[in-house]
Amino acid sequence: MTYQETLNWMFAQLPMYQRVGEIAFKKDLTNIAAFSKELQHPDKKFKTIHVAGTNGKGSTSHMLASILQEAGYKVGLYTSPHLKSFTERIRINGAEIPKRKVTSFITKHKEFLEQQKLSFFEMTVGLAFDYFANEKVDIAIIEVGLGGRLDSTNIITPELTVITNIGLDHTQFLGETLPEIAFEKAGIIKKTIPVVIGERQADVERVFYQRAKESDANIVFVADDMKAYQTDLLGHYQKSNSKTAVTAIRQLKGFQVSEENITKGLLNVVKNTNLKGRWQILQEHPKVICDTAHNKEGLVLVLDQLKNETYNKLHMVLGFVSDKKLEDVLGLFPTNATYYFCKPNIPRGLDASILQEKATNFKLIGKKYTSVQKAYQKALKDANQGDMIYIGGSTFVVAEII
Repeated sequence: MTYQETLNWMFAQLPMYQRVGEIAFKKDLTNIAAFSKELQHPDKKFKTIHVAGTNGKGSTSHMLASILQEAGYKVGLYTSPHLKSFTERIRINGAEIPKRKVTSFITKHKEFLEQQKLSFFEMTVGLAFDYFANEKVDIAIIEVGLGGRLDSTNIITPELTVITNIGLDHTQFLGETLPEIAFEKAGIIKKTIPVVIGERQADVERVFYQRAKESDANIVFVADDMKAYQTDLLGHYQKSNSKTAVTAIRQLKGFQVSEENITKGLLNVVKNTNLKGRWQILQEHPKVICDTAHNKEGLVLVLDQLKNETYNKLHMVLGFVSDKKLEDVLGLFPTNATYYFCKPNIPRGLDASILQEKATNFKLIGKKYTSVQKAYQKALKDANQGDMIYIGGSTFVVAEII
């Protein structure tokens, strides 16, 4: 198979949560455990840091990788979803996995994948672990895909566990309350493995303490008064993520990381790891900003930052996935903006007509467009040099622009 044929097979035959939603969610780790055995347990051949959380886990993972790279280590980085290319999910020192590696891996294990009926995410995790083991990374930062306890990445025994925060997202899988969601994310806490919690939240602290106690794991909460480190990631919310990353690095044993490595790592995240889509400025005059924030907690932070921007008129290119609880998020958006409603080009994309209708109930006024690109091009056409364009609502809307 060619690389494109390989991707088409992965996307079409095996469910992928980001594209199709609930039917792709697996209820146990049986498949990934079987695949790990088939691959001769690559996850046991390199050290890891496991990162979960509702918001910030991707940025925090990239920060951790960047700091460790500055310290001279060969660092694997597994994140999801990707924005433009599948290979973004698996990187070593910022370089994406070669396409030929993806093709050869899937071709070699295709019969097993078909027989075992692995999901898209399960096979991708197996690919990442196999690649990191073969390339002999010193350590890999592994971002949880969804939840934690039942996530395919949860077969690893890491050096350190990190949970950034807890918010109401993916409630159809993880539970309707913060403690229920925290229980799922706390499922990555392992016996005697230290755990760092990014935020103190009264509703969920007890859940983490209980799980840590059961696991005889030392638990550390990031201090609110801790020094804020500068980072090249522009969102104000990155201050919290940088504190979490620094606290985690200081809890990591067996690796030599200096204060200079920390400072340089946080200032060179984009350069070292090629992170995109977090308060990313695409152009000036008019200023165009995109951000992948897509749940209530993330959007609150991003939209608060938007209030601090100076502009004549605000244009919002907005789209969501169909399983998003719009009532929870639409009320956060400003009513004094012009909206360009669109549908991300995936099966889970919410129809722009439905979004427009729902948005009207929150006094968000605008027109619908048949694609993200058409919505964006109309916003560019309408905007004057002193205006501002914001693109977001979904990772997949941002992906189609950048």
